[in-house]
Amino acid sequence: MDKFTSIQDYHRFLASHADGCHMAVRHYLSRIEENANLNAFLEVFAAEALQRAAALDEERRSGVAMGKLHGVVVALKDVISYKDHTLTAGSRILSGFKAIYHATVVEKLLAEGAIIIGRNNCDEFAMGSTNENSAYGKVLNARDLTRVPGGSSGGSAVAVQADLCMVSLGSDTGGSVRQPADFCGIIGLKPGYGRISRYGLIAYASSFDQIGIFGRTVPDVARVLEVISGPDEFDSTVARSAAVVSDKSHAAGGQPGKDSLNRKYRIAYFKEGLDHPGLDPEMREAILERLGQWESAGHTIQAIDFKLFDYIVPTYYVLTTAEASSNLARFDGVRYGYRTASRDLELTEFYKRTRSEGFGREVKRRILLGTFVLSAGYYDAYFTKAQQVRRLLVEHTDLIFNDFDILVLPTSPTTAFPIGEKMSDPIAMYLADIYTVYANLTGIPGISLPLFTHTNGMPFGVQAMTSRFNELSLLQFSHQMMQQ
Repeated sequence: MDKFTSIQDYHRFLASHADGCHMAVRHYLSRIEENANLNAFLEVFAAEALQRAAALDEERRSGVAMGKLHGVVVALKDVISYKDHTLTAGSRILSGFKAIYHATVVEKLLAEGAIIIGRNNCDEFAMGSTNENSAYGKVLNARDLTRVPGGSSGGSAVAVQADLCMVSLGSDTGGSVRQPADFCGIIGLKPGYGRISRYGLIAYASSFDQIGIFGRTVPDVARVLEVISGPDEFDSTVARSAAVVSDKSHAAGGQPGKDSLNRKYRIAYFKEGLDHPGLDPEMREAILERLGQWESAGHTIQAIDFKLFDYIVPTYYVLTTAEASSNLARFDGVRYGYRTASRDLELTEFYKRTRSEGFGREVKRRILLGTFVLSAGYYDAYFTKAQQVRRLLVEHTDLIFNDFDILVLPTSPTTAFPIGEKMSDPIAMYLADIYTVYANLTGIPGISLPLFTHTNGMPFGVQAMTSRFNELSLLQFSHQMMQQ
């Protein structure tokens, strides 16, 4: 079976193949087995996926209308709750734990006919940029097995990159969908904060976390967004407005009109972003050249000063580690998950031993950082100040989108780097998030578009962002740019 180019293409295939869903699942199961060395999957739901595929084929044969994701093979990052299936967040401390309810996004996927084929590997508790922090081994980049796939949603990215599923879901707290998408040469969307319910998503930093989508085409990503977005009574932070994409504008490019493909955009970019010394010179030149091409095509391109640029990364790490230290306090080995083998311990020592053994090095580092910035004597100096900077970032961002439709930045300062290169220098790893954490701090949607190939053979692209709750314009812009 040839690789399907899009969900739309797949649904055309199903129209002429009575057992098409079953064929598709067998194809992807075979692909997963052939590429087991990538370690993209922690668990494959083979028998269950085949059973669901057969049921969907029978529904179609009996005349039941297809759902928007009928037969679409989807993989889930190991931080998204799928009832009665193992859920570990890539951590030893949750070993053996099974989810007791569906995440809202999972319920919506299943309601529209999706087939969930497996659970993707990830950095522990979504903390990392390389997928080397998983308690269950690192994920390899299918493009070059010596390089990282990005993180924390590296397994979900590689699953789409290597054609192990059609689309996948990850989570993005500071770039964990967009950065691995960039490293793997696929599309990665982080919707704006409040667009998708976080109910059933294991929390890292609750005011930053957002479920995101990996795909090979903009229409596929938009179709999934159409399904999983919208209000949810279990998450008070979700916008009460209707879903981002309506049937009339299906998939922001599933059947694009001429107007959306010919629209001229006002595009801005930060001078400080493209002039940053950490940005690979070849990547900088490629992005500037593409901006020039867009300008020649009639779009308005303007460089703008953003004086707060150097405050983005420190603000992000102060706030997210503070929230992580609070969120991860619930994992103590008392009711579920890993528990130290030591016996007859006093309660405090039991907690210390269990958490020291159960959490990995990076997670412990961030818990300690977060506890420090929340401690007496440092709370105002760090946490309160970071909250004030975040407020300024939001205000400045609102002003930018009064004058521009799209903000463009690199997704990452480099292409995928060799495995192990940055593991001994966490500060260098954190600074590599310079372009992605901005969208999480301000709550705006962002997408990584794979537009280029570096002379080192690795893919890279650009990151586009719009104002809050304006995913439709972002997807229309992205679809237009991917056609050029």
